[in-house]
Amino acid sequence: MRPFAACPGHAIAQPLLEVENVSVRFGGIVALDRVSFAVAAGHIVGLIGPNGAGKTTMFNCLSRLYVFSDGRIAFEGRSLLETPPHGIAALGIGRTFQNLALFRTMSVRENVMLGGHARTRTGYVANALRLPAVRQEEARLGASVDRLLALLDLEAVAEVAVMDLPFGTQKRVELGRALASQPKLLLLDEPAGGLNHEEVGTLMELLRRIRAELGLTMLLVEHHMNMVMRISDRVVALDFGKKIADGTPAEVQANEDVIRAYLGVAA
Repeated sequence: MRPFAACPGHAIAQPLLEVENVSVRFGGIVALDRVSFAVAAGHIVGLIGPNGAGKTTMFNCLSRLYVFSDGRIAFEGRSLLETPPHGIAALGIGRTFQNLALFRTMSVRENVMLGGHARTRTGYVANALRLPAVRQEEARLGASVDRLLALLDLEAVAEVAVMDLPFGTQKRVELGRALASQPKLLLLDEPAGGLNHEEVGTLMELLRRIRAELGLTMLLVEHHMNMVMRISDRVVALDFGKKIADGTPAEVQANEDVIRAYLGVAA
C-alpha cells in the first residue's frame, strides 16, 4: 500500500494535478473557457456545476479522451500531453465512469483483476511461454486484488458474475477495477449516481477509508451536493464552461454565483 501522501489541514507542497487556462471548443461551442484549478496530493476535490457546465469535458481532457485547444494540464509537474491516451493508467491516473462499463458475464474478481493489467510488465512471449516472471507477476496481482476485494467488502461475491449483482455492488466493482491500476489520482464520475440514501452514506465512508489506507488523491464529479460538501476538502464550481468558484465547501456553498447557477436567483 502507498503511504498516505498528505493530510488535509496541513501544509501541502507541489499540487499533484495542475489545470491552467484549459479551453475546449467543439466547432462554435466553447465547452471549457480558460479553466484553472489545482488538486493537492491526498485531497478529495469536488467538481460541480449544472448539466452542461463542462465537468465531463474536463474529465475527458484529464483522461486524454479529448484534446484541449489551449492551456496546460500537468500531473506531478509533467505535461499530460507527453503521455499518449493509452498510457494514462500507467502514469497513475485511474477513472470510473458515469455509466458502468463492466464485463457483465465475468466474475467480480476477473473484472477487478483486469484493472491491474495496466501495471504488468511481462510481454506476449513471456506469457505464452509461462515464464517464472509471469507467474510471479500473476501472484502479486492476485494478492493485490484480494486486498482490494477485502477493502471494498466484495470478498463474499468475488466469484459471482457481475450481471447477477445489485447496482450498488456493481459500482464498487468498477471502483475496485480502477483501484487495481494503483492510481495516484482517481477520477470519480458521479460515483453516487443511482444509489439510495443509505448507499450514498456507505460510499462516503468507503472513499474516506480508501483515501486513508491507499494514500489516494480524488477528483469527483457529482450531482449529490450533500455528499460533495461533506467529503471534499475543496470544491471547484463550473458554469457554461467557466470556473465560477474555487474554495472550501463552506465558501463555495455561500458563493452567489454558485447559488445563481443552481437556483437561477441572486443570493
